[in-house]
Amino acid sequence: MYLEQLHLKNFRNYTHASLQFSKHVNIFIGNNAHGKTNLLESIYFLALARSHRTNKDNELILFNKKNAYISGDLFLRGQKVALEIMLSDRGKQAKSNHLERKKLSDYIGTMNVIMFAPEDLELVKGSPAIRRNFIDRELGQMDKIYLYHVSQYQQILKLRNEYLKQLRQKKAHDTLYLDILTEQLAAEGAEVLARRLVFTHQLEKWAQPILADISRQKETLAINYQSSLPSSEALLENEEENTITMALNEAFLNAYRKIQAKEIEQGTTTIGPHRDDLSFFVNGQNVQNFGSQGQQRTTSLSVKLAEIELMKEQTGEYPILLLDDVLSELDDQRQTHLLYSIQKKVQTFLTTTSIEGVHTKLLQSPKLFEIENGQILSENYLEKGQIREKR
Repeated sequence: MYLEQLHLKNFRNYTHASLQFSKHVNIFIGNNAHGKTNLLESIYFLALARSHRTNKDNELILFNKKNAYISGDLFLRGQKVALEIMLSDRGKQAKSNHLERKKLSDYIGTMNVIMFAPEDLELVKGSPAIRRNFIDRELGQMDKIYLYHVSQYQQILKLRNEYLKQLRQKKAHDTLYLDILTEQLAAEGAEVLARRLVFTHQLEKWAQPILADISRQKETLAINYQSSLPSSEALLENEEENTITMALNEAFLNAYRKIQAKEIEQGTTTIGPHRDDLSFFVNGQNVQNFGSQGQQRTTSLSVKLAEIELMKEQTGEYPILLLDDVLSELDDQRQTHLLYSIQKKVQTFLTTTSIEGVHTKLLQSPKLFEIENGQILSENYLEKGQIREKR
């Protein structure tokens, strides 16, 4: 999978931009606040129909313009797929191969991307919400069914919390409607949790040898899914997926029945995937609480590289990798491991203020784009440390 070209109109600080990319590595060079990250964001948006930096789509539209447009040609399994997204004050319209996709869930998953930026170190040391969003974003690209169930779960959860508040405030008295919402939430929660548990085990399988390699076999990694539903992990052992889901459904129903009075008193749902978390252990020690900054960065890097392999395993195609000024945050050993891991197999886009901070000798003829004030000043190739004219 690779993105051959990208076209922007009125996106962030770009009035117009057309770029032709290398299948391998593309480097956006320029000073801060000139538009390097905006280009990565546009690629991310083209894939997922949302930004990694803001929840407000209107912030992506150039000041004083009514709409923004992103399009690109993706090559997938030897076939070209045209992707387009139009943004306006009426929302967004997504098309693939010139056909409008009424549901974004039908659009997402065609082009898979993995973003790695300095803030992704928060995956390890940040809040549980960051890690839940990480699972939803990455698993949703690989599994459209998961995307559907997590969306249903969130809608029912909102309704249930609203009704619990009404019961707490004595504005409602009948628990029959609550029982209906609880049954629906348990069913969707079971689907979400079952897929999350499998995803976590698969991610751990790929991340363990990567971390061991980076640490020169000195460290081991374990990733644990922390469910608010007791003993859910045990259900994974020697069970089929349908059996796991059914067992989780029943477990959720039993748990909700036991705490119904407490949840009415609190006016909120206290058990479910929306309360879950991930824990990372290096050499048996919780790296979130007790690990060094180096261990936290190595863990984050290992998880990101594991995602690449897991997506390849699940979809049959390597995803596109977006590195936003992340190399400057990695020491030579970690940067070298990252660049060796991606060369010749993953199309990569990276931003930097200076080429001097990148081990370019490890990259296969990267294409360089010089960025200034939302303009592409030049396009060249770098070969053996020397800039070669655009070809």
